[in-house]
Amino acid sequence: METITSTSLELPLLRKGKVRDTYVLEGSLLMVATDRLSAFDVVFREGIPRKGEVLNRLSAFWFEKTKKIIRNHFVTLELPKVNNLPGYLKGRSMVVEKCTPLPLECVVRGHITGSAWKEYQKKGSVCGIQLPAGLHDGSELPNPIFTPSTKAEKGHDENIDEKRARQLVGDETFETVRQKSIELYDFADAYARKRGLVLADTKFEFGLDKDRKVILIDEALTPDSSRYWLEEKYDVGILESLDKQYVRNYLEGTGWNKSPPPPPLPPEVVQKTTERYLQAYAMLTGKKL
Repeated sequence: METITSTSLELPLLRKGKVRDTYVLEGSLLMVATDRLSAFDVVFREGIPRKGEVLNRLSAFWFEKTKKIIRNHFVTLELPKVNNLPGYLKGRSMVVEKCTPLPLECVVRGHITGSAWKEYQKKGSVCGIQLPAGLHDGSELPNPIFTPSTKAEKGHDENIDEKRARQLVGDETFETVRQKSIELYDFADAYARKRGLVLADTKFEFGLDKDRKVILIDEALTPDSSRYWLEEKYDVGILESLDKQYVRNYLEGTGWNKSPPPPPLPPEVVQKTTERYLQAYAMLTGKKL
């Protein structure tokens, strides 16, 4: 399988992110999901075959499903009529509206795990939100919590409390993104459960459109931005992820200090990661790529 870890188009490059490359079109943007893998804020040399296609098509799936909750930037999966576009873009790129991104990562947690679990063990709270005593890794929270973070171009995002988040985006915008993030999470979790998955947590990004209205942007509810657990395993106390947590778990056991350069990923880890992404896509959409 061809693995795409870099792009070079005859279009102006607006931004090269950890995974996506965004190019400027006339009146819109072309967002390309590569097969690059980022873990612990480090981009790895190895790509994950078909990962970009899963991210792109699954985002389009969720953008369509959730547009009644909030408008989003998605326009089409059809390639724009521009000369000399390479064939590998098909399936891994989408045309989106131009907008002004908000400087906030909007994280919703329905279960406690990952960095939130580590913080809870130390403080009994997450991002300043006090939680019940006696929780364990994977516990479902009484209600989903909104735990925003900064959006770092390089390095680590920083978890912040509500006061700091309000300072970054303003009170009205903060209330909008908090409410819509939780609505999106509740909808997606209920849907995922019907498909045999538990949505443990997820991250959204929002922007302002040309009318200064808040809309959903970037990606939505993919295995890169979310933790999906197999429900049948979760019910017996096993957190089996269909997302990049599989890679994180492998890396935690290598002794790597989480600073560049990253260690090489064994072929079997790459293959099993591809399999998990494809399985998540199939379970959520009912279709195979």
